[in-house]
Amino acid sequence: MSEKAETETPLRELARLFLRLGLTAFGGPAAHIAMMEDEVIERRGWMTRQHFLDLVGATSLIPGPNSTEMTMHVGFERGGWRGLFIAGATFIFPAVILTGILAWLYVEYGTLPQAELLLLGIKPAVMAIILSAVWKLGKKALKGWPTYVIGLVILVVSFLPINPAVILLAGGVIGAIFIRIVNRDESDGAPPDNDKTAGMLPPLLTGGLLVTAAAAAVPISLWRLGLVFLKIGAVLYGSGYVLVAFLERDLVNQLGWLTQAQLLDAIAIGQFTPGPVLSTATFIGFLVAGVPGAVVATVGIFLPSFLFVLGLNPLIPRLRQWVWTAAFLDAVNVAAVALMAAVTFELGRETLISWQTWVIAVLAAAAVFRFKVNSAWIVLGGALLGLGLQLF
Repeated sequence: MSEKAETETPLRELARLFLRLGLTAFGGPAAHIAMMEDEVIERRGWMTRQHFLDLVGATSLIPGPNSTEMTMHVGFERGGWRGLFIAGATFIFPAVILTGILAWLYVEYGTLPQAELLLLGIKPAVMAIILSAVWKLGKKALKGWPTYVIGLVILVVSFLPINPAVILLAGGVIGAIFIRIVNRDESDGAPPDNDKTAGMLPPLLTGGLLVTAAAAAVPISLWRLGLVFLKIGAVLYGSGYVLVAFLERDLVNQLGWLTQAQLLDAIAIGQFTPGPVLSTATFIGFLVAGVPGAVVATVGIFLPSFLFVLGLNPLIPRLRQWVWTAAFLDAVNVAAVALMAAVTFELGRETLISWQTWVIAVLAAAAVFRFKVNSAWIVLGGALLGLGLQLF
């Protein structure tokens, strides 16, 4: 096999995998990460579960869509910077195309297609997939009684109205101190060279402020549209509910580009299409400025994530070399799993509302835990079973 073929093969693997996940990844970031865990660790062995956990924890602390950034991390690990861009782009592509089509239909006919019938079966199936990932990642993250304490506290706090990014950061810092106090007899190693890290983080943290200032100085145009979404992508922490707050403030209240009803319809599209909810930007961009607006808004909101991951990924292995940063990663990993567990509980309360949804959830759990069925088939089977059971 030639050197060229050897370098191209991982990139083709990444493109096939994340294009398929982009077509079937319903259920939000926790479900997406669960599907990736199944594909990347269980089926392909591309990385250890510990390193996957480290990536999940680190990704949760930077702005942007966590699951989309996880695809980029996996791509970087498998195929370098080219793999990063291929994995991220192929995962985003299906959601963007589907959202663009729905935006065109919305403009033409003034309404949205109904997806409730399809989601009836998909949601309980996705819940089983998330539960499987929580179980497997939790077994790796819980390394001793201090991590059990941290996980329990974070799980309780997760049900309070606190931003998930704040919970993760506080859990990581306080948890690291707690772990180091418990293990204070361990000798500290030499800290890693932080010069490169220190030089990299300030631009990342201040990028959103620079974009905000630039957006305010540019007249309304495709450039203005792109800068608005670039700003949102550079500073957005938390769930889709946080995205709603950003969009309402900037596009409805300040700029007046959308009505409240249009914003809610855009968020609904992002929720029931597969892939990242930030594909909402494609819908809004189309409403504001047609196809060029959809392209500009999509690039603007996702571009910061590519840059953040490109800067962060090489630093993560070094964080394991110093006991304090290693303890921080351990605490953040436990916190991330606890947040996923809380998401599973909330999803269960919203989803398991009939005997049909309970049947799908139980069958999906059996398929995941007992028969190790691929998550894509579980999503497809849940959708079809949901449609069939509605006849009864």
